[in-house]
Amino acid sequence: MCQIHEEYQDHMVENTSIPSISQKCVKCKEGSAVLVIRVGDAFCRGCFKEYFVHKFRAMLGKTRLIFPGEKVLLALSGGPASSSMLSQVQEGLSREAPKKLRFIPGIVYIDEGSACGQSLEERAGRIAQMESIFQATGFPFYVVHLEEVFRLPSSVLQCVSSIPGKPGGSYKAAVDQFIQDSQLFEAQSRLSELSTQDRPEEEVRTSGGRPFTFTLQETKAVERLLDSVKTLTAKEQILQMLRHHLIVHTARVKGYSKVMMGDSCSRLAVKLLSNISLGRGASLAMDTGFSDPRYGDITIIRPMREYSSKEIAFYNKMFGVSSVFIPNLGTKAPEKASIQRLTESFVNKLQMDFPSTISTIYRTSEKLNTACPQLSSDQEQAERCLLCLCALDTGAAEASAFRATLVSEQLSQKSCPEPPPGLSAPGLQRRPAGDERTDCCGSGGGSRCSADEDASSPDPRSLLCYSCRLIIKDMTSVETLPPYIVLETEHRRRRAQMREEISEFLLDPAQELCAALES
Repeated sequence: MCQIHEEYQDHMVENTSIPSISQKCVKCKEGSAVLVIRVGDAFCRGCFKEYFVHKFRAMLGKTRLIFPGEKVLLALSGGPASSSMLSQVQEGLSREAPKKLRFIPGIVYIDEGSACGQSLEERAGRIAQMESIFQATGFPFYVVHLEEVFRLPSSVLQCVSSIPGKPGGSYKAAVDQFIQDSQLFEAQSRLSELSTQDRPEEEVRTSGGRPFTFTLQETKAVERLLDSVKTLTAKEQILQMLRHHLIVHTARVKGYSKVMMGDSCSRLAVKLLSNISLGRGASLAMDTGFSDPRYGDITIIRPMREYSSKEIAFYNKMFGVSSVFIPNLGTKAPEKASIQRLTESFVNKLQMDFPSTISTIYRTSEKLNTACPQLSSDQEQAERCLLCLCALDTGAAEASAFRATLVSEQLSQKSCPEPPPGLSAPGLQRRPAGDERTDCCGSGGGSRCSADEDASSPDPRSLLCYSCRLIIKDMTSVETLPPYIVLETEHRRRRAQMREEISEFLLDPAQELCAALES
């Protein structure tokens, strides 16, 4: 190996074929190639568009998750992947499409300007850009601000069973029924188009002089929440969860049963590795899979997961798909600022030298699966994480690293005996005059005492998965969390306490199964 540059360099150069756009298209064998996606995959313009469109519709067709006439909400961020997804939906719904899509689309956009410190003028300008794109589609759209997380109900954090009107039966039967009711479907489509003009003003945000639909206090609350998080890694995680909560709540309120995300293959490869580093190995199947059913009545699907960022960039450039650059928390941040940024830099650099890196990681994510046990409704809520709604992965054995970490945290947070008057701890620093606290251990190094935190607000850590516990651990105060998280924490604690009080009158799962079989 150490003599590779001396003995084998000539053979390597001879056997290496550099892709060239002067070669013929690999599909039609006639047209001249205008781009090379991978080594040996050179396409002409027409074949590349056919290949791109076919991959999108084949992904939706083979899974058969979206039934005809179903309402689907497109979550757009303005980036290249989500803009390309919107373009594919538009083309698939056109009358000239050979395999026409048969669902009713809507658009939602989450304005996260308050998280990035943008001014109201900057936010209004970018929202106006996004609205111009949305209005050109004719689909109903909803602009939701990040500040609205402080108005969400606690039901957002509950796994709701499927709605009664959800399509049932086989996919073929649904298609046949749709064909019979085609006239009704056309009427529904026209009503959806008209609804974009008749929406109340509070659902639409433009820069045309209308006030924003949030208050200054809510903007400051968002800033306090992010300021209480010490690391950029945890900030990006909690911002992603809040974004998902807003999207799911919008879908439920507006009557949508599916949500489309624009996650590309490159993005999911980075997300897979970063989530492993963040302790989310137990929920990788839902975080990176095609469908994510964790919310029950709302299913998140990722139809762009077969496309690499290179393919998306080529398609948008060649066919004029417009996108809007919107800065986020990681914009212009150094590569070592967060685990997500470091993982992205690592994967991109590896992809430059080894072009199969992203596809290999992606194919690995396709094989992941999570076995979820069948539980009752109360047990299912209790066994789900409070923030991400994934199955709790904290039920480890006593002799495990996780249990050892919990014991260490409990011992370090244990309160000291009551110190002498005037001292915060025996032989340590003196408390200021007028401070009547006697339960502070004084060993927090300037941080708040755990006794004060427990007295002021409930601690949600026992209701969180391992990864979400790390987010709370990086926060200086849980009091900055939105009210719906605190309310759901209280609700779950009360139900757990009630269940413990009546535990002797309840049947175990084995007895319940026997009783059900006998009846």
